Amino acid sequence: MTRLTVLTVPDPRLRLKAEPVAQVDDEIRTLMNNLMETMYADDGAGLAAVQVGIPKRVIVMDLTDHYPTLKPLKIANPEITWRSKETKVELEACLSVPDQCAPVERHLAIKVKYLDENNILQEIDAEDLLARCFQHEIDHLDGKVYIDYVSPLKRQILIQRAQKVVRMKK
Repeated sequence: MTRLTVLTVPDPRLRLKAEPVAQVDDEIRTLMNNLMETMYADDGAGLAAVQVGIPKRVIVMDLTDHYPTLKPLKIANPEITWRSKETKVELEACLSVPDQCAPVERHLAIKVKYLDENNILQEIDAEDLLARCFQHEIDHLDGKVYIDYVSPLKRQILIQRAQKVVRMKK
């Protein structure tokens, strides 16, 4: 597996709309494995291919700390097919906005269909943190970052702080 470089705001590649994959083949499985390696190395809970400069509709997530029976997810072409009317505002963070967080309103429950790492169509009902993570990562595939949900002034402050963190780590 290969550790990839996570793009950080305001990199314009984070705004690319990802293209669906035709099928989950060995190339996509390798990408999924590399995304997992990168996510673990950076202590993340989820990562989208767009965040490493690959505009394909592929995400990975590992929430086993919160859901011990849920194995890590390797997902292609996720699509939200249902959203609850109930929403909740909670703090979110992102590997592409290092060491920052902001409140984001998300649906409490969703239903997602996707292709798994074996190219099998799956459907999952997600609530709470799992639903939030799915929505966050799918936003990346649509060229959105969680900071798009805050005011322009707050967004600019978060970007400047994230850039400072990146400079300090070099």
